[in-house]
Amino acid sequence: MADEDMRELLYKVLVVGDSGVGKTSLIKRYVHGVASDKYKATIGVDFALKVLQVNENTTVRLQLWDIAGQERFGSMTRVYYKEAVGAFVVFDVTRLDTFKAVKTWKEDIDAKVFLPDGSKIPVVLMANKCDLAVEGFRTQEEMQEYCANMGFVSWFETSAKLNKNIEEAVNCLVQNILEKEPDSPHSDGDVLDIKDTNPKDREKTDGGCC
Repeated sequence: MADEDMRELLYKVLVVGDSGVGKTSLIKRYVHGVASDKYKATIGVDFALKVLQVNENTTVRLQLWDIAGQERFGSMTRVYYKEAVGAFVVFDVTRLDTFKAVKTWKEDIDAKVFLPDGSKIPVVLMANKCDLAVEGFRTQEEMQEYCANMGFVSWFETSAKLNKNIEEAVNCLVQNILEKEPDSPHSDGDVLDIKDTNPKDREKTDGGCC
């Protein structure tokens, strides 16, 4: 295959949500394959890199920006959001206040970052710590309706501890990003077979996340 047929794409993806919802743990589990129950608040922003093979001629370098929860009350998010092409909003299913904050985070993203054509970036909602889920939180139908009303492309119940639905959530977002690429071959909505290109090198990836 000619070199010009190969595509390597760099995507900046935001990971936002209130403090303590598990953003850094989700990133650590996804990028490094490790689970940690130790909590240390992110200060400002950290990032991690993950390389994905979308197909035989398309590689995606996914740059995950882990933005501190307290930034919702600050003025730096516009700087952090610049040039992002997708985002995750994370909340903790055991803390109702973090779910109420989802609306603020989503509206902040919608107001501050746009794709080159002026449209909103795709955003996936993560209902995290589902291994600790409180019974009666919200039904599947209620969550589907909520996400449709808020403009999320999808939502997933996730758990860094159980490694549940993290890869599925990322693949969903990457597919939505690819579909918005100019002249994208994936605009027909087919499910992509996305693979980690270097699973054995996870520990070598310097994510800078605490």
